[in-house]
Amino acid sequence: MGARPSRRRLPVDPPVALDALPPELLVQVLSHVPPLALVTRCRPVCRAWRDVVDGPTVWLLQLARDRSAEGRAFYALAQRCPPSNEDEDELPLCALARYCLRAPLGRNLIFNSCGEQGFRGWEVEHGGNGWAVEKNLTVVPGAPSQTCFVTSFEWCFKRQLVDLVMEGVWQELLDSAQIEICVADWWGARENCGCIYRLRVRLLDVYENEVVKFSASPNPVLQWTERSCRQVSHVFTNFGKGIRYVSFEQYGRDMRSWVGHYGALVTHSSVRIRIRPS
Repeated sequence: MGARPSRRRLPVDPPVALDALPPELLVQVLSHVPPLALVTRCRPVCRAWRDVVDGPTVWLLQLARDRSAEGRAFYALAQRCPPSNEDEDELPLCALARYCLRAPLGRNLIFNSCGEQGFRGWEVEHGGNGWAVEKNLTVVPGAPSQTCFVTSFEWCFKRQLVDLVMEGVWQELLDSAQIEICVADWWGARENCGCIYRLRVRLLDVYENEVVKFSASPNPVLQWTERSCRQVSHVFTNFGKGIRYVSFEQYGRDMRSWVGHYGALVTHSSVRIRIRPS
């Protein structure tokens, strides 16, 4: 009979602790962790991990893995226009970390765009019987909620200030002339009452001084003519340097001075950033 095979176990190498990895390998490993977990779970572990998360390399590795056309374009732009460290004392985390966490590219930066959370996020001035939130009279395509803000018999005004840097777009990126800011708003009227609608969107610097603006004053909707919603949109391009905020401002009222909420309806407001087409 043949000899039995040896059952002697071969020595097993002890596992390597992550904190024993060289810095260049630790960065590679941590770059596979999702952004939120990287900040909330990995960063507090120790000083070495915190330094990795606070540095640019781990975030650039994450950006480099997006092989979509938009992802490749943004990665190239991020390398050409890297963020400085001037805002480290004002804002938490590095600029690249904020970008990966907030994912602002293509996302609607307006909070509560349809009134699904009441007036949260908006500065509101009530005219007449003030603003109200109601269900849409007609379906608005792509809206996160089929609700809208409704105005009254005197001018109603509301505004939202979007901080582009806090949303993840660093200043050097905004100053690169390779970013466009796309704004849009949906508005409409009740069939039984005419209304007036105005939109103003202003790009502001760090001191909230106006740099450039877009205004829309569509013709009033007359009584008994229509009840559909329509869209107003604009793209800011080549807007110069120093932009920090977008001030999104809406006005509306009815044309009959009726008590209640018969004025302009507004919904699905949006501010989005995109890379300028080459």
